[in-house]
This record gives sequence, C-alpha cells and structure tokens, in this order.
Amino acid sequence: MTQTHKSALPGNPLVVVPARLASTRLPDKPLADIHGLPMIVHVWRRAAEAGIGPVIVAAAEQAIVDAVENAGGRAVLTDPGHPSGSDRIWEAVCKVDPEGRHDAIVNVQGDLPTIEPQAVRAVFGPLADPVTDIATLGVAIRDPAERTNPNVVKAIVELPPGALEGRALYFTRATAPWGDGPLFHHIGLYAYRRAALQRFVSLPPAELEKREKLEQLRALANGMTIRLAVVDTVPLGVDTAEDLEKARLMLTPI
Repeated sequence: MTQTHKSALPGNPLVVVPARLASTRLPDKPLADIHGLPMIVHVWRRAAEAGIGPVIVAAAEQAIVDAVENAGGRAVLTDPGHPSGSDRIWEAVCKVDPEGRHDAIVNVQGDLPTIEPQAVRAVFGPLADPVTDIATLGVAIRDPAERTNPNVVKAIVELPPGALEGRALYFTRATAPWGDGPLFHHIGLYAYRRAALQRFVSLPPAELEKREKLEQLRALANGMTIRLAVVDTVPLGVDTAEDLEKARLMLTPI
C-alpha cells in the first residue's frame, strides 16, 4: 500500500453498535445472558478491544441503554421505528457528534458476541483507498453447502490472485460468480466515510435492494464504491436459541 493511500485513512473513527429488542426468532436478543452479562455488553467490549476509536451502542429501547451503562459503556437511545440499522446508527452519530469530529463510522452488529477485535480493525482498513466510500469484509467459502444457500450472501469482488482487498461489484443470495475460483461469504460489518453514511441513509431503497433484500445494493445502485477485505473466519451471528448456546460455549466465562 502506498503512502498516498495511507494518508487517505480517516483519522478519527467512531464505532457504533446498533441494537433492538424486537426479534422474531429470539426475542430480547441483546439482553440474552452469556456468562452473567447481556450479549450486547460482550459485543461492546469486543468492539472496544479493537482499539480504533470510541464505541457507542445505538439502542432502540431504554433496557439496552441501561444494560450497557451498567457495564460501564456508553449507549444512546434512538427511535425504535427506524427501518434499518444504518438509520439507527446515523441518528446516534448525530446525537453524540453533531460537530462532525468523527470522519468515519464503523458499524458492528449487535448480535456478534464472539466477533474478534481484529475483524473490527480489518473492516476499517480498506478506507485507506481514497475512492472508497464503504468498506466491508468477506471470507472464502469452504463449505460446499454455503455456495447454494440463499442465507449466505455472496460478495462478488474484483480480486487479483493473492490480493486480500478488492472492489465489490455486487452482492447476491445466488451462487456467483460463475467459473473457477473462490466464492466469498459476505460479513455484514461496515466502515463508512461519514459523508458516505449521511448520503446512504438519505437515499430511497433501490430496486435490486428490495429484490435481494440486501441493503448494501442501495449504495452500489447509486454509484458508491464498496471495497472488501478478506479475512479468515465468519463470526457467529446469534439469531436463534441454538446460536446463543454456541456463543456460550465459544466464550470463556468471565
């Protein structure tokens, strides 16, 4: 990476974790107990361990704010009616930083209690490319069943052999791209230049976004540049009671 690219890396990022209690498969998910602490506290701690900037939780309900603050963290109450996590994040950013001091926003999902701090650092890295609006992560698919699973979102990336970063051209639930070579499982962590996030939440949903049910397609449809970094593992997302038990087994009791 050249010095020119390094100089383009935003210097004052803010990490935001959106969380809400409403979940059809696992109600009150952010407050689920994992070794004596709510799940959202585990996520907040791991995001803080990344060491790239201050961490706040953008909460839809006061109970989440209370859980985070009781653990020593910072949380902001946001409108429970937001249609997406991106909108919730932007409201929180405007509340805690109305002066615009933070020039990049890193989005860590609130249902990733086993997320590795290095993954949070990794998603920030591609913003070093000065033309990148949004950065995200992907993992090479190793399980053949994932190639055809519509619940596994595939990132189609222009990635030269041996490279660990490339421009994302599309995201899909289908099996793509065609031909020899790896397929990439998209990980839903994002880092935005602040102006890119502000623009993104102002845009209406795109047609392909609605068709694929993938919010990031709104950015691509409107000419925004997404760059993807390749990492080694997919973090466990907790969506069901079974996932919660897996997370409890993966995390060492505190």
